[in-house]
Amino acid sequence: MTKTLFSIDLCKTPDDQPQPLHNRWHPEIPPVAEVSPGETFRVECIDWTGGQIKDNDSPEDVRTIDLSRVHYLSGPFAVQGAEPGDLLVVDILDIGALPNAEWGFTGIFSKENGGGFLTDHFPNAAKAIWNLEGIFATSRHIPRVRFAGLIHPGMIGCAPSKDLLGVWNKREKELFDTCPHRSPPLACLPTTQGALLGGIKKEHFDRVAQEAARTIPPRENGGNCDIKNLSKGSRLFLPVYVKNALLSLGDLHFSQGDGEISFCGAIEMAGGWVLLHVDLIKNGMEKYQVNNPIFETGPIAPLYSEYLIFEGISVDEQGKQHYLDAHVSYRMACLNAIEYLKTFGYSGEQAYLLLSCAPCEGRISGIVDIPNACCTLALPTQIFDFDIKPSSGKSHPQIYMK
Repeated sequence: MTKTLFSIDLCKTPDDQPQPLHNRWHPEIPPVAEVSPGETFRVECIDWTGGQIKDNDSPEDVRTIDLSRVHYLSGPFAVQGAEPGDLLVVDILDIGALPNAEWGFTGIFSKENGGGFLTDHFPNAAKAIWNLEGIFATSRHIPRVRFAGLIHPGMIGCAPSKDLLGVWNKREKELFDTCPHRSPPLACLPTTQGALLGGIKKEHFDRVAQEAARTIPPRENGGNCDIKNLSKGSRLFLPVYVKNALLSLGDLHFSQGDGEISFCGAIEMAGGWVLLHVDLIKNGMEKYQVNNPIFETGPIAPLYSEYLIFEGISVDEQGKQHYLDAHVSYRMACLNAIEYLKTFGYSGEQAYLLLSCAPCEGRISGIVDIPNACCTLALPTQIFDFDIKPSSGKSHPQIYMK
Protein backbone atom coordinates (compact mmCIF):
# COMPACT_ATOMS: atom_id res chain seq x y z
CA MET A 1 0.00 0.00 0.00
CA THR A 2 1.45 3.36 -1.08
CA LYS A 3 1.74 5.76 1.83
CA THR A 4 -0.27 9.01 1.80
CA LEU A 5 2.20 11.69 2.88
CA PHE A 6 -0.24 14.59 2.78
CA SER A 7 -3.92 14.34 3.74
CA ILE A 8 -6.66 16.96 3.55
CA ASP A 9 -10.08 17.39 5.13
CA LEU A 10 -12.66 18.76 2.69
CA CYS A 11 -14.78 19.99 5.60
CA LYS A 12 -12.04 22.27 6.90
CA THR A 13 -10.66 25.62 5.72
CA PRO A 14 -7.16 25.90 4.21
CA ASP A 15 -5.65 27.27 7.42
CA ASP A 16 -7.20 24.51 9.54
CA GLN A 17 -6.03 21.43 7.63
CA PRO A 18 -4.44 18.42 9.38
CA GLN A 19 -1.13 19.32 7.68
CA PRO A 20 -0.15 22.92 6.85
CA LEU A 21 -0.76 24.20 3.33
CA HIS A 22 1.02 27.11 1.68
CA ASN A 23 0.11 29.54 -1.11
CA ARG A 24 3.43 31.29 -1.66
CA TRP A 25 6.91 30.31 -2.91
CA HIS A 26 9.72 30.79 -0.40
CA PRO A 27 12.79 28.67 0.43
CA GLU A 28 12.19 28.88 4.19
CA ILE A 29 8.80 27.14 4.16
CA PRO A 30 9.66 23.91 6.00
CA PRO A 31 8.99 20.47 4.51
CA VAL A 32 6.04 18.43 5.74
CA ALA A 33 7.68 15.08 4.93
CA GLU A 34 10.87 13.58 3.52
CA VAL A 35 11.15 11.10 0.67
CA SER A 36 14.04 9.21 -0.88
CA PRO A 37 14.93 8.99 -4.58
CA GLY A 38 13.07 6.00 -5.99
CA GLU A 39 10.13 6.40 -3.59
CA THR A 40 6.45 6.40 -4.55
CA PHE A 41 3.93 8.36 -2.46
CA ARG A 42 0.42 9.78 -2.52
CA VAL A 43 -0.56 13.43 -2.00
CA GLU A 44 -4.03 14.89 -1.47
CA CYS A 45 -4.92 18.44 -2.61
CA ILE A 46 -7.75 20.88 -1.98
CA ASP A 47 -9.22 22.98 -4.76
CA TRP A 48 -7.15 26.01 -5.69
CA THR A 49 -9.60 28.49 -4.14
CA GLY A 50 -9.72 26.72 -0.80
CA GLY A 51 -13.43 26.00 -1.08
CA GLN A 52 -14.54 29.53 -2.01
CA ILE A 53 -16.49 28.30 -5.06
CA LYS A 54 -19.67 26.30 -4.36
CA ASP A 55 -21.71 23.77 -6.33
CA ASN A 56 -24.62 26.06 -7.13
CA ASP A 57 -25.98 28.13 -10.01
CA SER A 58 -24.90 31.59 -8.84
CA PRO A 59 -21.68 33.25 -10.07
CA GLU A 60 -21.61 35.52 -7.02
CA ASP A 61 -18.84 33.48 -5.38
CA VAL A 62 -16.71 33.88 -8.51
CA ARG A 63 -17.41 37.62 -8.59
CA THR A 64 -16.38 38.17 -4.97
CA ILE A 65 -13.56 35.62 -4.66
CA ASP A 66 -10.56 36.72 -2.59
CA LEU A 67 -7.66 36.17 -4.98
CA SER A 68 -5.08 36.70 -2.25
CA ARG A 69 -6.33 33.42 -0.72
CA VAL A 70 -5.82 30.97 -3.57
CA HIS A 71 -3.40 28.42 -5.05
CA TYR A 72 -3.07 26.24 -1.98
CA LEU A 73 -0.19 23.81 -2.31
CA SER A 74 0.42 20.48 -0.61
CA GLY A 75 4.01 20.09 0.59
CA PRO A 76 6.83 20.91 0.46
CA PHE A 77 8.36 17.43 0.28
CA ALA A 78 12.08 17.18 0.96
CA VAL A 79 13.90 14.82 -1.40
CA GLN A 80 16.92 13.30 0.29
CA GLY A 81 20.20 14.09 -1.45
CA ALA A 82 18.81 16.76 -3.79
CA GLU A 83 21.16 19.72 -4.23
CA PRO A 84 21.04 22.95 -6.23
CA GLY A 85 21.86 22.17 -9.85
CA ASP A 86 20.25 18.72 -9.83
CA LEU A 87 17.15 17.77 -11.79
CA LEU A 88 14.27 16.33 -9.81
CA VAL A 89 12.54 13.62 -11.83
CA VAL A 90 8.84 13.43 -11.00
CA ASP A 91 6.65 10.69 -12.47
CA ILE A 92 2.93 11.47 -12.30
CA LEU A 93 1.66 7.92 -11.96
CA ASP A 94 -2.03 8.58 -11.37
CA ILE A 95 -4.52 11.30 -10.39
CA GLY A 96 -8.12 11.13 -9.22
CA ALA A 97 -10.96 12.83 -7.38
CA LEU A 98 -11.46 12.31 -3.66
CA PRO A 99 -14.69 10.66 -2.46
CA ASN A 100 -17.54 13.17 -2.20
CA ALA A 101 -15.60 15.57 -4.44
CA GLU A 102 -16.61 14.28 -7.87
CA TRP A 103 -17.39 17.73 -9.24
CA GLY A 104 -15.54 20.77 -10.52
CA PHE A 105 -16.02 24.31 -11.72
CA THR A 106 -14.96 26.69 -14.46
CA GLY A 107 -15.21 30.44 -14.02
CA ILE A 108 -14.85 33.83 -15.62
CA PHE A 109 -13.52 36.39 -13.15
CA SER A 110 -14.91 39.90 -13.31
CA LYS A 111 -12.57 42.45 -14.85
CA GLU A 112 -12.33 44.30 -11.53
CA ASN A 113 -11.19 41.13 -9.74
CA GLY A 114 -8.70 39.12 -11.77
CA GLY A 115 -10.08 39.34 -15.26
CA GLY A 116 -8.76 36.93 -17.87
CA PHE A 117 -7.57 36.57 -21.45
CA LEU A 118 -10.76 38.04 -22.94
CA THR A 119 -11.75 40.24 -20.01
CA ASP A 120 -12.51 43.27 -22.22
CA HIS A 121 -15.13 41.18 -24.02
CA PHE A 122 -16.40 39.33 -20.94
CA PRO A 123 -16.03 41.69 -17.96
CA ASN A 124 -18.65 40.03 -15.75
CA ALA A 125 -18.34 36.93 -13.58
CA ALA A 126 -19.78 33.63 -14.81
CA LYS A 127 -19.56 30.00 -13.71
CA ALA A 128 -20.16 26.47 -14.93
CA ILE A 129 -20.37 23.46 -12.61
CA TRP A 130 -19.26 20.08 -13.97
CA ASN A 131 -20.24 16.60 -12.84
CA LEU A 132 -17.33 14.15 -13.01
CA GLU A 133 -18.39 10.64 -14.01
CA GLY A 134 -15.32 8.43 -14.32
CA ILE A 135 -13.30 9.94 -17.15
CA PHE A 136 -16.18 12.09 -18.44
CA ALA A 137 -17.49 15.56 -17.59
CA THR A 138 -20.92 17.08 -18.18
CA SER A 139 -22.43 20.38 -17.08
CA ARG A 140 -25.96 21.57 -16.45
CA HIS A 141 -24.72 25.03 -17.43
CA ILE A 142 -23.33 24.08 -20.87
CA PRO A 143 -25.76 21.56 -22.39
CA ARG A 144 -25.24 18.94 -25.10
CA VAL A 145 -21.54 18.59 -24.37
CA ARG A 146 -19.70 15.58 -22.88
CA PHE A 147 -15.98 14.95 -23.00
CA ALA A 148 -13.16 12.95 -21.46
CA GLY A 149 -10.79 14.90 -19.26
CA LEU A 150 -7.01 15.03 -19.46
CA ILE A 151 -6.48 15.25 -15.71
CA HIS A 152 -3.36 17.04 -14.44
CA PRO A 153 -1.89 19.22 -11.66
CA GLY A 154 -2.03 22.87 -12.66
CA MET A 155 0.78 23.66 -10.23
CA ILE A 156 3.92 21.70 -9.44
CA GLY A 157 7.42 22.93 -8.71
CA CYS A 158 10.39 23.17 -6.39
CA ALA A 159 11.16 26.02 -4.02
CA PRO A 160 13.26 28.91 -5.35
CA SER A 161 16.57 29.88 -3.82
CA LYS A 162 16.76 33.20 -1.98
CA ASP A 163 18.67 34.67 -4.94
CA LEU A 164 16.14 33.44 -7.50
CA LEU A 165 13.28 34.74 -5.38
CA GLY A 166 14.96 38.16 -5.40
CA VAL A 167 15.21 38.04 -9.20
CA TRP A 168 11.50 37.24 -9.52
CA ASN A 169 10.42 40.04 -7.22
CA LYS A 170 12.70 42.61 -8.86
CA ARG A 171 11.64 41.94 -12.44
CA GLU A 172 7.93 41.69 -11.62
CA LYS A 173 8.01 44.90 -9.58
CA GLU A 174 9.65 46.70 -12.51
CA LEU A 175 6.84 45.51 -14.78
CA PHE A 176 4.15 46.43 -12.25
CA ASP A 177 5.57 49.93 -11.87
CA THR A 178 5.13 50.67 -15.58
CA CYS A 179 1.35 50.85 -14.96
CA PRO A 180 0.67 50.51 -11.22
CA HIS A 181 -3.04 51.30 -11.36
CA ARG A 182 -3.93 48.88 -14.15
CA SER A 183 -6.85 46.48 -13.59
CA PRO A 184 -6.11 43.60 -13.77
CA PRO A 185 -2.57 44.37 -12.56
CA LEU A 186 0.49 43.61 -14.66
CA ALA A 187 1.86 41.40 -11.86
CA CYS A 188 0.81 40.20 -8.40
CA LEU A 189 3.47 41.31 -5.93
CA PRO A 190 4.25 39.86 -2.50
CA THR A 191 1.74 40.74 0.19
CA THR A 192 0.96 39.59 3.71
CA GLN A 193 -2.76 39.66 2.87
CA GLY A 194 -4.05 36.13 2.44
CA ALA A 195 -0.62 34.56 2.87
CA LEU A 196 -0.48 30.98 4.12
CA LEU A 197 3.08 29.84 4.74
CA GLY A 198 2.93 26.25 5.90
CA GLY A 199 4.97 25.65 9.03
CA ILE A 200 6.71 29.04 9.16
CA LYS A 201 7.07 30.15 12.77
CA LYS A 202 5.01 33.11 13.92
CA GLU A 203 8.04 35.33 14.61
CA HIS A 204 9.18 34.97 10.96
CA PHE A 205 5.76 35.16 9.31
CA ASP A 206 5.60 38.85 8.34
CA ARG A 207 9.15 38.92 6.96
CA VAL A 208 8.66 35.79 4.88
CA ALA A 209 5.23 36.92 3.64
CA GLN A 210 6.71 40.22 2.46
CA GLU A 211 9.35 38.32 0.46
CA ALA A 212 7.42 35.24 -0.71
CA ALA A 213 6.40 35.14 -4.36
CA ARG A 214 2.76 34.83 -5.33
CA THR A 215 1.97 31.58 -7.11
CA ILE A 216 -0.01 33.13 -10.00
CA PRO A 217 2.50 32.79 -12.90
CA PRO A 218 4.76 29.96 -14.04
CA ARG A 219 8.45 30.62 -13.47
CA GLU A 220 11.83 28.88 -13.68
CA ASN A 221 10.84 26.49 -10.89
CA GLY A 222 7.73 25.30 -12.71
CA GLY A 223 4.81 26.45 -10.61
CA ASN A 224 1.49 27.43 -12.17
CA CYS A 225 2.19 26.22 -15.70
CA ASP A 226 -1.36 24.91 -16.33
CA ILE A 227 -0.24 22.49 -19.05
CA LYS A 228 -2.97 19.99 -19.85
CA ASN A 229 -0.54 17.43 -21.32
CA LEU A 230 1.37 17.15 -18.03
CA SER A 231 -1.00 14.35 -17.13
CA LYS A 232 -1.07 10.71 -16.04
CA GLY A 233 2.08 8.89 -17.07
CA SER A 234 4.08 12.08 -17.62
CA ARG A 235 7.67 12.42 -16.45
CA LEU A 236 8.65 15.91 -15.31
CA PHE A 237 12.21 17.20 -14.92
CA LEU A 238 12.31 20.09 -12.44
CA PRO A 239 15.36 22.31 -11.79
CA VAL A 240 16.49 22.14 -8.16
CA TYR A 241 17.44 25.45 -6.54
CA VAL A 242 17.61 24.56 -2.83
CA LYS A 243 18.82 21.67 -0.69
CA ASN A 244 16.32 18.78 -0.72
CA ALA A 245 14.42 20.38 -3.66
CA LEU A 246 11.25 21.12 -1.59
CA LEU A 247 8.61 19.88 -4.04
CA SER A 248 5.03 21.22 -3.81
CA LEU A 249 1.92 20.72 -5.94
CA GLY A 250 -1.79 21.51 -6.16
CA ASP A 251 -4.50 23.13 -8.33
CA LEU A 252 -5.75 19.84 -9.78
CA HIS A 253 -7.56 20.08 -13.12
CA PHE A 254 -9.94 17.46 -14.50
CA SER A 255 -9.70 18.99 -17.98
CA GLN A 256 -8.40 22.11 -19.69
CA GLY A 257 -7.98 23.64 -23.12
CA ASP A 258 -4.64 25.04 -24.23
CA GLY A 259 -4.21 28.49 -22.71
CA GLU A 260 -6.83 28.08 -19.94
CA ILE A 261 -8.16 31.29 -21.43
CA SER A 262 -10.77 32.31 -18.85
CA PHE A 263 -8.12 32.25 -16.03
CA CYS A 264 -10.33 30.11 -13.76
CA GLY A 265 -10.57 28.16 -16.94
CA ALA A 266 -9.92 24.49 -16.29
CA ILE A 267 -12.40 22.17 -14.69
CA GLU A 268 -11.05 22.92 -11.23
CA MET A 269 -11.39 19.82 -9.06
CA ALA A 270 -13.09 20.15 -5.68
CA GLY A 271 -10.51 17.84 -4.16
CA GLY A 272 -8.17 15.18 -5.44
CA TRP A 273 -5.10 13.00 -5.03
CA VAL A 274 -1.89 12.44 -6.99
CA LEU A 275 0.40 9.42 -7.01
CA LEU A 276 4.04 10.45 -7.50
CA HIS A 277 7.43 8.79 -7.92
CA VAL A 278 10.63 10.82 -7.55
CA ASP A 279 14.25 10.40 -8.56
CA LEU A 280 17.31 12.58 -9.14
CA ILE A 281 19.71 13.39 -11.95
CA LYS A 282 22.79 14.79 -10.24
CA ASN A 283 24.09 18.01 -11.79
CA GLY A 284 21.35 17.65 -14.40
CA MET A 285 20.81 21.37 -14.91
CA GLU A 286 24.35 21.88 -16.24
CA LYS A 287 24.55 18.50 -17.96
CA TYR A 288 21.43 19.13 -20.06
CA GLN A 289 21.42 22.97 -19.97
CA VAL A 290 18.04 23.09 -18.27
CA ASN A 291 16.82 26.45 -16.95
CA ASN A 292 13.08 25.74 -17.05
CA PRO A 293 11.21 22.47 -16.54
CA ILE A 294 10.93 19.93 -19.33
CA PHE A 295 8.66 16.90 -19.45
CA GLU A 296 7.69 13.79 -21.37
CA THR A 297 3.99 13.28 -22.06
CA GLY A 298 2.23 10.18 -20.81
CA PRO A 299 0.53 7.52 -22.96
CA ILE A 300 -3.03 8.44 -21.91
CA ALA A 301 -5.08 11.13 -23.67
CA PRO A 302 -8.64 11.54 -25.00
CA LEU A 303 -8.84 10.05 -28.49
CA TYR A 304 -10.54 12.85 -30.40
CA SER A 305 -9.72 12.75 -34.09
CA GLU A 306 -12.06 15.34 -35.61
CA TYR A 307 -11.52 19.05 -34.98
CA LEU A 308 -12.91 22.31 -36.29
CA ILE A 309 -9.96 24.69 -36.37
CA PHE A 310 -10.27 28.47 -36.04
CA GLU A 311 -7.52 30.80 -37.25
CA GLY A 312 -6.48 34.16 -35.88
CA ILE A 313 -3.95 36.69 -37.15
CA SER A 314 -2.13 39.69 -35.68
CA VAL A 315 -4.94 42.11 -36.47
CA ASP A 316 -6.92 43.07 -33.39
CA GLU A 317 -10.62 43.75 -32.83
CA GLN A 318 -10.27 47.38 -33.97
CA GLY A 319 -8.51 46.36 -37.17
CA LYS A 320 -5.10 47.51 -35.96
CA GLN A 321 -2.14 45.70 -37.48
CA HIS A 322 0.40 44.21 -35.02
CA TYR A 323 3.80 42.76 -35.89
CA LEU A 324 3.95 38.96 -35.46
CA ASP A 325 1.99 39.25 -32.21
CA ALA A 326 0.98 35.71 -31.19
CA HIS A 327 -0.98 37.02 -28.19
CA VAL A 328 -3.25 39.02 -30.49
CA SER A 329 -3.47 36.15 -32.96
CA TYR A 330 -4.57 33.60 -30.35
CA ARG A 331 -7.07 36.04 -28.88
CA MET A 332 -8.62 36.50 -32.30
CA ALA A 333 -8.73 32.74 -32.90
CA CYS A 334 -10.60 32.33 -29.60
CA LEU A 335 -13.00 35.16 -30.39
CA ASN A 336 -13.67 33.69 -33.82
CA ALA A 337 -14.53 30.34 -32.21
CA ILE A 338 -16.82 32.01 -29.68
CA GLU A 339 -18.73 33.89 -32.37
CA TYR A 340 -19.13 30.65 -34.31
CA LEU A 341 -20.55 28.77 -31.31
CA LYS A 342 -22.98 31.62 -30.63
CA THR A 343 -24.68 30.84 -33.95
CA PHE A 344 -25.85 27.55 -32.40
CA GLY A 345 -27.47 29.31 -29.46
CA TYR A 346 -24.71 29.24 -26.86
CA SER A 347 -24.11 32.50 -25.05
CA GLY A 348 -20.72 34.13 -25.37
CA GLU A 349 -19.97 33.24 -21.76
CA GLN A 350 -20.89 29.58 -22.30
CA ALA A 351 -18.65 29.39 -25.36
CA TYR A 352 -15.78 31.12 -23.54
CA LEU A 353 -16.02 28.71 -20.59
CA LEU A 354 -16.19 25.69 -22.89
CA LEU A 355 -13.14 26.65 -24.95
CA SER A 356 -11.23 27.20 -21.73
CA CYS A 357 -11.91 23.80 -20.15
CA ALA A 358 -12.57 21.34 -23.01
CA PRO A 359 -9.55 19.52 -24.52
CA CYS A 360 -8.94 22.15 -27.21
CA GLU A 361 -5.57 22.33 -28.98
CA GLY A 362 -3.91 25.74 -29.30
CA ARG A 363 -1.04 26.30 -31.71
CA ILE A 364 1.33 28.97 -32.95
CA SER A 365 0.85 27.81 -36.51
CA GLY A 366 2.96 30.48 -38.18
CA ILE A 367 5.39 32.97 -36.61
CA VAL A 368 7.60 34.04 -39.54
CA ASP A 369 5.36 35.56 -42.21
CA ILE A 370 5.48 39.32 -41.57
CA PRO A 371 3.45 41.07 -40.33
CA ASN A 372 0.94 38.40 -39.23
CA ALA A 373 1.54 35.55 -36.85
CA CYS A 374 -1.11 32.88 -37.28
CA CYS A 375 -2.47 31.05 -34.24
CA THR A 376 -5.11 28.34 -34.30
CA LEU A 377 -7.62 26.91 -31.85
CA ALA A 378 -8.75 23.35 -32.59
CA LEU A 379 -12.13 22.45 -31.09
CA PRO A 380 -12.92 18.69 -30.96
CA THR A 381 -16.28 18.27 -32.70
CA GLN A 382 -16.98 14.89 -31.07
CA ILE A 383 -17.62 16.44 -27.66
CA PHE A 384 -21.01 17.74 -28.92
CA ASP A 385 -24.07 15.55 -29.34
CA PHE A 386 -24.93 17.36 -32.60
CA ASP A 387 -22.99 18.31 -35.73
CA ILE A 388 -21.29 21.70 -35.38
CA LYS A 389 -19.50 21.62 -38.74
CA PRO A 390 -20.52 24.18 -41.40
CA SER A 391 -23.07 22.82 -43.85
CA SER A 392 -24.83 24.01 -46.97
CA GLY A 393 -28.04 22.43 -45.70
CA LYS A 394 -30.97 24.57 -44.61
CA SER A 395 -31.18 23.22 -41.06
CA HIS A 396 -28.97 24.69 -38.34
CA PRO A 397 -29.19 23.18 -34.82
CA GLN A 398 -30.00 25.66 -32.09
CA ILE A 399 -29.27 25.25 -28.39
CA TYR A 400 -31.99 27.32 -26.76
CA MET A 401 -31.22 28.29 -23.19
CA LYS A 402 -33.63 28.88 -20.35
